[in-house]
Amino acid sequence: MRRAGSLLACGLALAGCGLGAGEERQGGAARLRITRDFGRTELGRARLDKLREGQTVMRFLRSRFRIETRFGGRFVQSINGLSGREGGQVDWFYWVNGVEAEVGAAEYTLSPGDRVQWDRRDWSAAMRVPAIVGAFPEPFVHGFEGKRRPVRVECDEPARGPCADVKRKLQRRGVSTSSSTVGAPGGQEVMRVVVAPWREARLVRAAAALEKGPRRSGVFARFSEGGRSLDLLNDAGRPVRRVDAGAGTGIVAATRGPQQELVWLVTALDAEGLRAAARALGERPLQGAFAVAATGRVRERLPLAQP
Repeated sequence: MRRAGSLLACGLALAGCGLGAGEERQGGAARLRITRDFGRTELGRARLDKLREGQTVMRFLRSRFRIETRFGGRFVQSINGLSGREGGQVDWFYWVNGVEAEVGAAEYTLSPGDRVQWDRRDWSAAMRVPAIVGAFPEPFVHGFEGKRRPVRVECDEPARGPCADVKRKLQRRGVSTSSSTVGAPGGQEVMRVVVAPWREARLVRAAAALEKGPRRSGVFARFSEGGRSLDLLNDAGRPVRRVDAGAGTGIVAATRGPQQELVWLVTALDAEGLRAAARALGERPLQGAFAVAATGRVRERLPLAQP
């Protein structure tokens, strides 16, 4: 049995009773998705059409699913009978609009349009997964933590190719975007979408963490430091498949940088892979996924299943 203090320090999903219902809030339904194994298997979903003031992630979860808690009701132990692994490294975590929550579920107040995902996953290879892509088109439409932020698409040719494709997809969702070259100064107040070959994308500090593996980036894909190959990893962070330039494989992933800025990556080793990654940017291909590898029209969720 692990101590409650260590769980709190690690930032695992905490829970509680939540707040009482208040006035109804306008702006869109809140949605809840329950998954396991890095979003690979969906276990359930729910929708809350009438969102009231003070509605928390925990109250939403309790209202639709059977849960058990530990450590004074502050830690979610099981959902619908599926528990974390006591004494092991499997637990429940949650994200709101694709961003890993930094507070307990009883403290996180839902906003209209929020998409919540709880996932039971192995955290031996990565304690933190700071951002996932499975809530698309969030967080671009409604933001996160109750606040919308400007969206900036970074690429060399904003009016052509994969960059223009990504901008169109966001604009169809009502998201206004600005453009800049790759690596322009960012910050917490800007959500960045980097659409570029890896040799350029790696200049973004948050992106460069993908060369260090999931323990640093939270993404189960690792580019070689020379930028010549890409390893697609399993749950344990071990390589399952190596991709070289010319294979036409790209990835769509999200992470957070040193200043906690949110960075989405649409990147690849080659031009065909970059086009495949841009095509994969959509609600259906990304639904519930942590990250996605795309080759042509084939999309695979990351991490890959254990070989």
